[in-house]
Amino acid sequence: MFSRGKRASVQPTASGRRAAVVGSGPNGLTAAAVLAKAGWQIDIYEKSDAPGGAARSRDTLGPGTIVDLGAAGHPFGVASPIFRELELEQHGLEWLHSEYPLAHPLGDRPAAVLHRDLDATAAELGPDATAWRRIHRPVTANVDAQLENLLGPLLRFPKHPLRLAAFAPSALPSASALTRLAFKNPAARALFLGSAAHVIAPLDQPFTGAFGTLFGGLGQTGGWPVPRGGTQAIVDALISVIESAGGRIHTDAEVTDLRALPEVDATLLNLTPRQVLRLEGPQIDALSRRMRHSLGHWRYGVGAHKVDYLLSGPVPWADARVGQATTVHVAGSAGQLQRAESLAANGLMPEKPFVMVGQQQVADPSRASGPAAGYTVIWTYAHVPHGYEEQYPGEVAERIETQIERFAPGFRDLIVFRNETSPAQLEAWNPNLIGGDVAGGAMTGMQAIFRPGFTLDPYRLVGEDAPGRHDARVASAPAEQAGGRLYLCSASTPPGAGVHGMPGAWAARAALADFPSLVGTSERHPH
Repeated sequence: MFSRGKRASVQPTASGRRAAVVGSGPNGLTAAAVLAKAGWQIDIYEKSDAPGGAARSRDTLGPGTIVDLGAAGHPFGVASPIFRELELEQHGLEWLHSEYPLAHPLGDRPAAVLHRDLDATAAELGPDATAWRRIHRPVTANVDAQLENLLGPLLRFPKHPLRLAAFAPSALPSASALTRLAFKNPAARALFLGSAAHVIAPLDQPFTGAFGTLFGGLGQTGGWPVPRGGTQAIVDALISVIESAGGRIHTDAEVTDLRALPEVDATLLNLTPRQVLRLEGPQIDALSRRMRHSLGHWRYGVGAHKVDYLLSGPVPWADARVGQATTVHVAGSAGQLQRAESLAANGLMPEKPFVMVGQQQVADPSRASGPAAGYTVIWTYAHVPHGYEEQYPGEVAERIETQIERFAPGFRDLIVFRNETSPAQLEAWNPNLIGGDVAGGAMTGMQAIFRPGFTLDPYRLVGEDAPGRHDARVASAPAEQAGGRLYLCSASTPPGAGVHGMPGAWAARAALADFPSLVGTSERHPH
């Protein structure tokens, strides 16, 4: 435990600035990497015995297996501007692709398949080909420019306003309305709504069309790849960047009181609002009434119930092409998918839930090697009500298996071992996953856009008496107390959930703007 009164030592740095990061998920690590490369001394404090948050991988299905404990497919990771800037591939990260990024089995008809090419996907959608191209081309035509628009605060002037305007017609409506108006056939509707379901919210909500378009557009450009060796490889690459710049990580180091931190310029919190308000310290006491209201009224969303499987062979999908996709959406028709998401959001366990299946081994054979050679590892989760408690042991696993069996007859016969993680167990493992919510807060209504509230400055947790972002004192003031100024860098800030590191990057840039280098000045911090 990292407790009050136990402070880490500090060292002189290239910039003369220091920061503490609380929480070592991908956003916290990204924030630390950006600051460390800028010459700051960085100390990261992680409650768990290992860094990485929900982006870790372990051999939970037995020796020789690699299982992603949280995030699995990475359409945002491979496209992330900050991951590219940090050159993670130079630190061991390697992206691997399967033949198809995504498949959506449809029972008595061929599966809907997403290709890494817009025209190839559209060519299989018959009369919906033209509409499919029209909806997705604003993303695929220049994905990097569009991500510059979307992967940050929306209450700002966009860097590419004309491209954002082209995206708006598919972004503003609900995914349900958009598919009903745009598509005639079941394949296009299911494929689009399956991508939209990654928002983990009812698909009749406004703005859910944006998620269907964006996830589909990313898949048709950079794909939905997996890292060689598991999602842990992203964490390891970020750690390599940090440590090569002199940063330090402290595990088994829970921070409950900011006065326990060393005297730093800035503390960046990779926490959701509930965890922020549980902290102690003068910075928390100084939060404005408006900020406390925003954090205190934060809503958490639909949960995930995770089940990983060790199989004696590949999943026997009725449509063989599904076996060549790293990500599979198992939900049935568009109507069945919409019903499942609506029930889960309203606190009811669907009989036929939306199930996401990760077949990372299709692209990365290392997921089952050595003693596990010849076996198949698959990763699944179902969307369930927030904090759902099973009516009997194995209830959700049974429903997941029934769903997969619909499209892969004989699946159950291949199960050698399963490992379940309920919403409560997810939260116990990683306290940011409240009620099994893997998005850092519900992605519904205005909260999907304005995180953590309606503000031009979502990363700075500024108290009433603290200098604001435009106050000249910010740039020149040394750390006034242990913990320094507070910043929020979790998925509860824009652009939200996903392993892309952008909330961490934006928060780090806010700190860099507030605290220019001290090198060459007479100012020094007390030790």
